[in-house]
Amino acid sequence: MPLYQELISSDPFFLIAGPCVIEDESTMLHTAEYLKGLCLRLGIPLVFKSSFTKANRSSVSSYSGPGLEGGLRLLGRIKQDFELPILTDVHESQEIDAVAELCEILQIPAFLSRQTALIQAAAASGRIVNIKKGQFMAPEDMAGAAAKAEAIGNSKILLTERGTSFGYHNLVVDFRAFEIMHRIGYPVVYDLTHSLQRPSSSSTTGGNPEYAPMMASAAMATGRVKGLFIECHPEPSRAKSDAATMLPLTALEPILKRCKMLARIKEEE
Repeated sequence: MPLYQELISSDPFFLIAGPCVIEDESTMLHTAEYLKGLCLRLGIPLVFKSSFTKANRSSVSSYSGPGLEGGLRLLGRIKQDFELPILTDVHESQEIDAVAELCEILQIPAFLSRQTALIQAAAASGRIVNIKKGQFMAPEDMAGAAAKAEAIGNSKILLTERGTSFGYHNLVVDFRAFEIMHRIGYPVVYDLTHSLQRPSSSSTTGGNPEYAPMMASAAMATGRVKGLFIECHPEPSRAKSDAATMLPLTALEPILKRCKMLARIKEEE
């Protein structure tokens, strides 16, 4: 079954997970192995994610990743060794050919979600396109973003909610957004960990990961979330990016089990 069909028909939802940015080989392989085993046990389709470059770090001195060539090399090993589909960000149109050769899902970062040329270049690759809703966008604005991909003839689209700017250095999730984006006609993904950030509150981004179980449950209870997006790490405090919001691997199982239970309840209503 093609991946997009597998994702939209997943019962009850799929998971996109992995470290924020590509780190050392040991960390990446350990994370992929853990996630693969967990999702097999729980019967949840898994897409592995990590970024070869983080182009919007808070500080010029922050680690931004191994770059395109080195990052794709390691993602390729994860894809081969663990037989997992891969998602990564694209920031510029000239990256797309190389990324699309390996990755099944090209992600448009939230800060670039209005960039017509980038969305259309990603769509032209024929790969699945995950468009993250910018923190500055209303949920209904995602119809226009999706239409840019549709205009190229690609309807393999995912729409991801990651919170909305609420004053300075804060994000909130408007749970109406899940229904509004669902009406656009594409699977809705909830980016759990990014929605708990405290953006640029110092030289690094802060966050409140302690709210992750509650927020994941609330989102799933809407009945409109088809995918969960969770950045995770064996030791988040030692992570090179988003250390304040990534979840430890051991925190995932209870969250996913509760979300499965809630999704089943919604299906029965």
